[in-house]
Amino acid sequence: MAEAQLFVSQDEFTCSVCLDTMTDPVTIPCGHNFCLKCLTDYWNQSQVCSCPQCRQTFMLRPELKRNNLLNEVIKKLKKKALSPPPPPKNYAGPGDVECDFCTGKKFRAVKFCLTCMASYCQTHLKPHYEGDAWKGHKLVDPDRNLKEKLCEKHQKSLEIFCKTDEMCICMMCVVTGHKNHEMVELETERENKGKQLGVTLSDIKRGLEEREKTLKETRRTMEEMKTIPGRSHLALMTSLPGPSQWKKILPAPAPVMSPPGLNQWQMILSQTHMTSLPVSSMYQSCC
Repeated sequence: MAEAQLFVSQDEFTCSVCLDTMTDPVTIPCGHNFCLKCLTDYWNQSQVCSCPQCRQTFMLRPELKRNNLLNEVIKKLKKKALSPPPPPKNYAGPGDVECDFCTGKKFRAVKFCLTCMASYCQTHLKPHYEGDAWKGHKLVDPDRNLKEKLCEKHQKSLEIFCKTDEMCICMMCVVTGHKNHEMVELETERENKGKQLGVTLSDIKRGLEEREKTLKETRRTMEEMKTIPGRSHLALMTSLPGPSQWKKILPAPAPVMSPPGLNQWQMILSQTHMTSLPVSSMYQSCC
């Protein structure tokens, strides 16, 4: 016979003496209930036997016996309060990966098995943790774009990087099409590429800093040329960056001319973002 559902809380079974859920509840003639120990101590310290709640007095001290029915109800309530709450209904929403084994409304997948090639919700994933037949299966986080990370030919996970062909392959590819090739684990290759990228970025950053330093020196020289119109051509050429420095600034080295022509100055200034200077007047003053 199915058990009846209880729609009451523990607060309704609180002893008014200890203000806690009753233990070994007893019922006295007035109808109120108390803990057996609480009521016994209360009466032992009092000259009269009265109800601690309604103050009804009894001529004879009632015999206290445990209310077995009430005691069973309280036990069930305590057990229900200690049991963990049921798992929430995590139905798959927009952007979530659905469980491949749910029927009707599907739950959200929590793992993808690379051996079974299927997505599992928390309930359907249990055999992979409990059954011996599934212990060797490899579980990963579910991914909506997981198919793009699988081998197109064998539909297996890409776990190996072939250095000979510069491509990611699966274990089946290793046997069928990449014999005697130089190969490493994909994770190892990813770490190596990450280190190489870090070195490259450091070199680029250092080059940019040097380029910025050279540009600042060029701007300073141009400002001096603007404020000192009588400066000699030799002093001008000496203060400008040398050919090796211009290679860091300009995309291609300009042909060396003496003295620089007006078109060359326009190109230099445009590369160094100094187009606000009076190019024609500066050229005339220098030459």
